[in-house]
Amino acid sequence: MKVVEMLRIKTAKTHRGRRELEKRAPKLVEGQKKTLILHGTKTSNVLNSVLTELYLLKKESSVKYTRKNDKIRPFEAGGETNLEFFSQKTDCSLFLFGSHSKKRPDNLVIGRFYDHHVYDLVEVGVENFRSLQSFSYDKKIVPKLGSKPLIAFIGEGFENVDELKHLKEVLLDLLRGEVVENLNIAGVDRIYVCTAVSSNKVYLTHCALRLKKSGTVVPRMELVEVGPSMDLVVRRHRLPNEGLRKEAMKTSPDHTKKKLKNVKGDPLLGKTGKIYMPDQKLGEMALPYKPKGVKRERREAKMNKGSMTHVSKKQKGEEST
Repeated sequence: MKVVEMLRIKTAKTHRGRRELEKRAPKLVEGQKKTLILHGTKTSNVLNSVLTELYLLKKESSVKYTRKNDKIRPFEAGGETNLEFFSQKTDCSLFLFGSHSKKRPDNLVIGRFYDHHVYDLVEVGVENFRSLQSFSYDKKIVPKLGSKPLIAFIGEGFENVDELKHLKEVLLDLLRGEVVENLNIAGVDRIYVCTAVSSNKVYLTHCALRLKKSGTVVPRMELVEVGPSMDLVVRRHRLPNEGLRKEAMKTSPDHTKKKLKNVKGDPLLGKTGKIYMPDQKLGEMALPYKPKGVKRERREAKMNKGSMTHVSKKQKGEEST
């Protein structure tokens, strides 16, 4: 009987339950990814501030648990069970897990889920942390909650070093919010700047955008650091296996771009193409107006025809006489 109970598929009995299941079902176009924020067995004051302020920046799309979790160890075998359970419970695709120990102080693990299973992991150490309260700036330029941020990655390490390339992918998913096609410049009020200081260290800061007059239509932008800011030192990272990566990167055939024939992209001219037209027979085309030259030719032809008929009639009269 216990085996039958475990294999039984539970279905929603209320309309609210059905709506929740529909929201969590796979979709052709996924919405904004939610972030799960968790604490380990022991955390420091610095790490608590980091998790709290990251939660404030992503408040509209994050779930934060304040209880300590002693059974979560992302990089160890069997230590991901509770993490995957919380992912399925909250329907989150990203997670932040903070822990503190003598071997790894101020340790922050950033990871992603695929089908509510751990997809990949990046472990970083937090150094030189500055909170929001430590910055002094005009309160009028405070970024609005839920606004779309810009993200800038500075440094060759994000293209050459494997650890930083992996960290770049994870930070993009964590910070970018909902993917949109069109963006209004007036609504862009903040930016995350990630600078590769060395092969395993990244400086992350959050800045507000101040629009200034430039004499043209496009305004000039100035960066004002509003916090938080911190140094992220990469300690460990785990990439997904190639089979899982291919499965996760699959896209629906309905949303793939169809190849356009005879269309090319040029960096200077933009979108260019070829148009094939049949041979045009201008002599047989019906024109909307009659040119003056044609009228004159017809008038001369009519006059010549009239003179010929007059001469023929005269000749017939002479013959009859």
